[in-house]
Amino acid sequence: MAHRDIFVIGSSAGGVRALINLVETLPADLAASLFIVQHISPYGRSAMPAILSRSGPLEAVHPRDGDTIEPGRIYVALPDYHLLVEDGKVRISRGPTENGHRPAVDVLFRSAARAYGPRVVAVILTGNLDDGTAGLIQVKKHGGVAVVQDPAEADYSGMPKSAVENVDVDHVVSLATIPQLLVELSREPIQGGPAEEEENAAMKDMKEKLECGTDREGGVPSGFTCPECGGALWENQEHDLVHFRCRTGHAFSPESLLAEQDENLETTLWAAVRSFQENAALARRMERWMTNRGNGAGQERYRRRVEEAENHAAALRKLLLHEKAEAV
Repeated sequence: MAHRDIFVIGSSAGGVRALINLVETLPADLAASLFIVQHISPYGRSAMPAILSRSGPLEAVHPRDGDTIEPGRIYVALPDYHLLVEDGKVRISRGPTENGHRPAVDVLFRSAARAYGPRVVAVILTGNLDDGTAGLIQVKKHGGVAVVQDPAEADYSGMPKSAVENVDVDHVVSLATIPQLLVELSREPIQGGPAEEEENAAMKDMKEKLECGTDREGGVPSGFTCPECGGALWENQEHDLVHFRCRTGHAFSPESLLAEQDENLETTLWAAVRSFQENAALARRMERWMTNRGNGAGQERYRRRVEEAENHAAALRKLLLHEKAEAV
């Protein structure tokens, strides 16, 4: 009789403290393997394995591609690498970002759901936006258990709230309750028959499918472009959740796509401010040249150009600063 022994955990803002609190009370003889994606800067090294190893009785590591999955071990995603699980082994990949992240929670959850079905317990902790929601839907679809930190107590409620609103979650509990709940779930026997032929095909080399951008094919043209590469985005609907993906493989939830568009728009507007300032500086230089040559008409023409460019730059700067102030 199989048991629930694959625990996948996703967190973002506020996640380090939450993960420490989670692992510190887990038992040393936990008959399950933990896989963690914490959104982290792609630059530099991560101290998460050392922090989590010191915080509880289970050893935490950054896995190497192809490592055998061992019970009682915590596998932490490397910076700038997706973390996946296949049948009996860990995979890491620098495939396209999802929701603007690499590692992404959705990638881990989706791979675990396909490889281990009802043996999976997926946990969403504190974080912004909604990475993990689409992956949680896949976990439920394949018979796994969905656990979400109570959004009311999370440091950042975005990820837990999105999961609760879009997924038929099994447990919405406080962070302090999650460790004991995981222990109880690990002891529950489950019915798990052999995977159907279609699932076997889906499980085959998920890393390769991710890197080729083919693990989530299909959909219809959305009319939007990918913020990462500028390609066309295709729209898919999983249950009630809409998802966007380009041919390269970059994937976005609606909230993540909107956030990326906002960031790109701000970058574009600041670039426009810079362009107007440079235009004003060049026109001012031309104005001085016309003055030195005694060309009054040219001097006046370039003076107006300076005034127009400076006014446009000031208007855009005011708009950007006002929008930021409104958001605070």
